[in-house]
Amino acid sequence: MAKQEYWENRYTVEGKIWGDFPSKSAHTALKLFLANNVKTVLVPGSGYGRNTKLFSASGLDVTGLEISETAYKMANLYDPHSKFYNGTVLDMSFDNHHYDAIYCYNVLHLFRQLERELFLNQCIGKLKERGLVYFVVFSNEESTFGQGQETEPNTFESKPGRPVHYFTETDLRQHFHYFKIIDIGTIQDPENHGGDAHIHMLRYIFARLN
Repeated sequence: MAKQEYWENRYTVEGKIWGDFPSKSAHTALKLFLANNVKTVLVPGSGYGRNTKLFSASGLDVTGLEISETAYKMANLYDPHSKFYNGTVLDMSFDNHHYDAIYCYNVLHLFRQLERELFLNQCIGKLKERGLVYFVVFSNEESTFGQGQETEPNTFESKPGRPVHYFTETDLRQHFHYFKIIDIGTIQDPENHGGDAHIHMLRYIFARLN
C-alpha cells in the first residue's frame, strides 16, 4: 500500500487521529523559534493541523505540506490562519519560498534510507541561510522496536507498506550532518487514539543549517 493510500484511509476512517491538542514537542519548538526570531515555519507532514495551529495562533507565518487530501481539507478548516499544500514531502516544489525554520513531527522515520536522505535534502532546499530545524522521530527505545520484518538496519515493517525506522542518537546525528546541532535528546510523548493510550519514546533534534 502506497503512503498516500495508507494515510488517506486512516484520516478518512479516524478523522482527527491524535485529537485537538498539539504535540508536547510543538510547544518546545515554538519557544525555541520565538527565542530565535523565527517568523516563517514550514511543517512537512502537517496532518489536519493540530501542530500548525499552535504556531499560527502564536503569530508565526505557517505553511503545511500533507500527503493525504482528506487531512489537507481538514487542516484548511481547523487552522485557517496557516497555508496548506497537498503533496509529498519528497517533492517540495509547491512554492518558491525559503523558510526561517522547519518543524517536523514523526514523519522522517516513515521512510527508508534513500527516501530519508531525499526528504532532508528537500528540507535543506526550503530553508533560508542558517535556517533552523526541529525534528521529532521514533527512537530505538520505542516499545514497537523490532516488530515486523527488518527491511533495512533498524527499519521494520509491522504493517504492509509502512516501514518505520527507529533512530539511535548516533544515527540521528548522521542524518543531520549538514547542520550544527544545538540540542538533541529523548522525549516521552503521550498519545491517545482509538482509545489506545500510550507513551512514545521519541528523539528530537534542534539544529541550524551550516
